[in-house]
Amino acid sequence: MIKRVLYALGILFIIIQFIRPEKNQTAGPYQHDITTKFPMNETVSISFKTACYDCHSNNSKYPWYYNIQPVSWWLQHHIDEGKSELNFNEFASYSPEKQDHKLDEIAEAVTDGWMPLKTYRFVHKESVLNEDQKKAIISWVNESRSLLNKRPSDNHEKNEHQ
Repeated sequence: MIKRVLYALGILFIIIQFIRPEKNQTAGPYQHDITTKFPMNETVSISFKTACYDCHSNNSKYPWYYNIQPVSWWLQHHIDEGKSELNFNEFASYSPEKQDHKLDEIAEAVTDGWMPLKTYRFVHKESVLNEDQKKAIISWVNESRSLLNKRPSDNHEKNEHQ
């Protein structure tokens, strides 16, 4: 009986290897990328690419174990969920209110350490942000939020006083 169950599970495991989710890989350029609205320095850019972009962009880098089912389904679920919460390649298409909220969440995630996920950090050691990277991201978030929250009337008033 146990042999039959193991045999059936083995066949099932082989069959599911052929059922693969579509990969999250699209070619740029991305006209709504966050960098089109909020320029970032190299430290912030590299930090986002190594710690965030695999789950929060339109172009994930897949590890070798992605090719094993059901691991790829689990990873793809995380990527889909991450993109639905925040997509750096679509950021400029968000409303100003949503952009401001997402920038605030980025700062909170970095400060509190809940992103990247522990499971991601465990496998991707390079995604662990050091204190300098965290400070650079927080500074960038503050600058970006101040750019976002500048109203056209503020600029008009400044020009009148000069």
